[in-house]
Order: sequence, then structure tokens, then C-alpha cells
Amino acid sequence: MAWTPPIEARDRAALRRHLLSERERWAAAAAESGAWQAAHDALAAHLRQVLALLEPQLLGVYWPIRSEFNAAVALRDDKTTAGVALALPWARKTPREMEYRRWDGGEPDSCDECGIPCTEGPVTVPDVVLVPCVGYSPQGYRLGYGGGYFDRWLAAHPHVTAVGIAWADSEVAFTPLPHDLPLMLVVTERGIVTPSD
Repeated sequence: MAWTPPIEARDRAALRRHLLSERERWAAAAAESGAWQAAHDALAAHLRQVLALLEPQLLGVYWPIRSEFNAAVALRDDKTTAGVALALPWARKTPREMEYRRWDGGEPDSCDECGIPCTEGPVTVPDVVLVPCVGYSPQGYRLGYGGGYFDRWLAAHPHVTAVGIAWADSEVAFTPLPHDLPLMLVVTERGIVTPSD
């Protein structure tokens, strides 16, 4: 089932609302039918391939919200990533900024200022980060939740490899903003998407 946006959903806020609504609807139906676990397992398999090639020393993951793929759980028992150190993002509302903090891989022990589960570990900078996408374009641009936290962090750390994580049907054409940075690639349950020009 494709999450094709309506023609009138041209602005980012409307597109974001539409994609989130479609994702929630899809996740509920997939959970009921058993397709959710199959999609999760397929995305995990593709992600393991990517990480085997990238060989991160410190991997920035995220704690899933709103039917996102759970990378932390998918990688927990994987031999490929068993020895890789992890970090979780921690967001501050004022000034609006994000940092990564070392994480032991257990249940997050606190929430950041945006209410997202996180850790209180020491501040660090991963060499590879997994970035959750509400939507993504064929050119590798990410549509997030609208706060700009990941965009600012990635702009401040251009040496970091950014890998988008998305459900395949959230691919959608949109015009990037001047400050948007393309992801190196996007991993979905259907495969690895390399940005096109």
C-alpha cells in the first residue's frame, strides 16, 4: 500500500501530517496481519548489511516513537554490531539543539526536554548515525518531525555518516530547503535506497 500524498499536500507541514497518519494506519494494519514483524525483520537485515560495510566505531541510534523502526532492538543481538558502542540523541528546547550521549543499550533511563526517551550518559559524537525519517525523497533528503534537531546536528558534524531509516512507502517527492543535507543512503524494508541526482 503506497502512502501517496494528496495533490493539495504541497507544504511540509501538511505532507508530514499525511505521512504520519498513513504510517500509523499502515502500522496498525500490519500489526494485526503479522506483516509488521516481517517488515521489521526485512529492514533489520538490510541495515545489518549497511553497518557491516560502514563498520561504525560509535553508532548513533534513536529510541523509536510513533511506529518508527526499532533499530536498537533489531541490532541488540546481532553479531555484526555486538561490539559497537552506542549513543542516543538528547534534545534541548531552548536553545533548540541536540547532542548524542553514550548509551549502554538498555531501556532508556530518562527523557530529554522534548519528552523522547534518552540516556544521561556522557556527551559524545558518533561516526555513523541512524536518522529516523517521516518521509524521504529519491534524492536522499529527509522529512522529519519539523523541529530541525537532526538537521542542525548534521550540519555541525559534516564528517559523520548519516543513514536514513524509513518505511518504503514514505518515499515522496518534495523540494528540499536550503539548509537540508542529503543522507548518504536510506534503508527500508524493501532495500537500500541510494540517492539519485
